[in-house]
Amino acid sequence: MIEFENVTKIYPGSKKPALENVNLSIEESEFVFLVGPSGSGKTTFIKLLLREILPTKGTVRVAGIDVTKLRSWKVPYLRRHIGCVFQDFKLLPNKTAYENVAFALEVLGRPKRLIEEQVMEVLRLVGLEHKASNFPNELSGGEQQRISIARAIVNHPPILLADEPTGNLDPATSAELMGLFDRINRTGTTVVIATHNKELVDIMRKRVIALEDGKIVRDQVRGVYGYEI
Repeated sequence: MIEFENVTKIYPGSKKPALENVNLSIEESEFVFLVGPSGSGKTTFIKLLLREILPTKGTVRVAGIDVTKLRSWKVPYLRRHIGCVFQDFKLLPNKTAYENVAFALEVLGRPKRLIEEQVMEVLRLVGLEHKASNFPNELSGGEQQRISIARAIVNHPPILLADEPTGNLDPATSAELMGLFDRINRTGTTVVIATHNKELVDIMRKRVIALEDGKIVRDQVRGVYGYEI
């Protein structure tokens, strides 16, 4: 589902690579944590997957698509295959929870009846169908993040990326969200989560890819946040 082949990224004006000679593959339906200190290359990794940036050298493939050779007008098509969840939710404040999720389908030109069915389906999945008419400022941080997740998966993308999705949430809410990500993964969605949350990574025992100074320093099938002693 995701493949990096000899990928190096050096930003203009910098001599130090943000990523250096990275090789990895993530299979369909895998659940992967991307860990490492700030500046280790996690954000660059995600930006390459979304084709927000291009590698200095190497090849990045997403869902079988070589994004390094993708023409600009095809980038929106690529991003339809990828759901994204961010630390700051990125909900539209003037739209209800229902409207925020529906908007992701409206921009794709989906029929109104289909939108209604799919939106209510994912709101039930995240446990917030009873908050469909609430605006973001009427929701807790955890509820806002659940709406963000619902919006990311409403189009049934094969890949779900999350960049520090629990960064602004308390431990109990964070654990609930990880359970939700796990349920989404069990439906067949490939899940990649960049995080600093050691406790959740250690509890989940999923595949862990650790980055340091732009290099993969560890890749464990059922890993923990740090090295085990």
